Amino acid sequence: MRQPWRVAVVGGGIAGLAAAVRLADRAPAGTRITVYERSGALGGKLRTGELAGQPVEFGAESFLMRDPAGGESAAVALLRRLGLAGEIVHPTVGRAALAVDGGLHPIPGGTLVGVPGDLAAVAAVARPDADADRDGGRPLLGPGEDVAVGALVRRRLGDEVVQRLVDPMLGGVYAGRADDLSLVTTMPALARAARTAHTLTGAVRAAQAAAPRAPGAPVFGTLRGGLSRFVEAAATASGATIRHHATVRELTPTDDGWRLTVGPTPDPEYVEVDAVVLAVPARPAARLLAPLAAPVAATVGGLDYASVALVTLALPEPDLPDLSGFLVPATEGLLIKASTFFTTKWGHLRRPDGLALVRASVGRYGEEAQVQRPDADLAATVHRELSAVLGTTLPAPVAGHVQRWGGALPQYTPGHLDRVAGVRAALRPAHPTLALAGAGYDGVGIPVCVRSGETAAEEIITALGGAGS
Repeated sequence: MRQPWRVAVVGGGIAGLAAAVRLADRAPAGTRITVYERSGALGGKLRTGELAGQPVEFGAESFLMRDPAGGESAAVALLRRLGLAGEIVHPTVGRAALAVDGGLHPIPGGTLVGVPGDLAAVAAVARPDADADRDGGRPLLGPGEDVAVGALVRRRLGDEVVQRLVDPMLGGVYAGRADDLSLVTTMPALARAARTAHTLTGAVRAAQAAAPRAPGAPVFGTLRGGLSRFVEAAATASGATIRHHATVRELTPTDDGWRLTVGPTPDPEYVEVDAVVLAVPARPAARLLAPLAAPVAATVGGLDYASVALVTLALPEPDLPDLSGFLVPATEGLLIKASTFFTTKWGHLRRPDGLALVRASVGRYGEEAQVQRPDADLAATVHRELSAVLGTTLPAPVAGHVQRWGGALPQYTPGHLDRVAGVRAALRPAHPTLALAGAGYDGVGIPVCVRSGETAAEEIITALGGAGS
């Protein structure tokens, strides 16, 4: 093995940057890390911009503070490593609502991603089929079984719970539909409980009881000044060489590593490295994997994505409710699927001039045409629908921004995690110095992406001969 190691990280999103930091921390001294990013900016879906003279997120807004076992999340741990833990801030308004029947209704308590543990608690929003969730004498899920969230909830609690509670909650996170999304991937705690519980409400209560959380502990956090600070700090801490506008078009195995073909076809650059972390979305990953393992590439390429647009408006002194935002069921027929009142939710963003920043998310899986509407059309529609949901005519915005994220959110169909495990198991024996990372495989959210990148880095370190001192 050559010394020092040379490692390529393909993809400069937060998963790739987390991998680069872990490599810098754990690989032998002198390891050379290069991050190849096809665009002109690092961070992937973490992007802080400016609107009306104020920083605002044009991508991911926040991260979970805790991991499923109750410890600090991978995002918080990495921020601590980067010296930014003291810059984490939390929502000052946590209540959100559902836009149902032309009005706003507080999201009921005691639910798990919209699935109720207490049917009476959701009666104001949806009418559960209480007679369907009977104890049949056996667990809801068998060992290793996965189902679509919608199929399970419809069978046990009826259509309204799916349409008015579960679907908007999942739509807000995944821009997908409950009838298509994997229970095991999107709601792992509920899936674990369903392997022993005999009723769905019982599974919800068991999952909630198993989730350790200190009373009053914040669930979400973000960074003062914007999440792009996270990106910049990770890039700096990694010590990596950052290559912008550098598309990796081919990965070719060599006797002792990999040859990357980088750049345009007429003028390619060839780079020799010892190992590769592939931290790009599934479809570009599949194109790179196809010459190496066609069946693996076919599985990876079959992972689907939803496109969304985020429309942010700066409104002069609007009459907003004391809510963090609201979610919209698809049955309401609105273009908006979710809205966040930034300057209400986040106290550090409030302005003395009363200007409010409001963001709306547009686009569900299969609605790509809606996302492609002109900026002015999207902004006008969002403004009109916000006014209708709030029951007031909002003032005309003084500024606005439309950010489109094409193919941004993976759609995890039942069996997703098994397919991904199969992909990695098939790649590892033949190509141990190639590791996959990112949301396409392991789940959405900043902590999941950070953990995915760090795990990929550890795989590379192990394959190359262990950590440095």
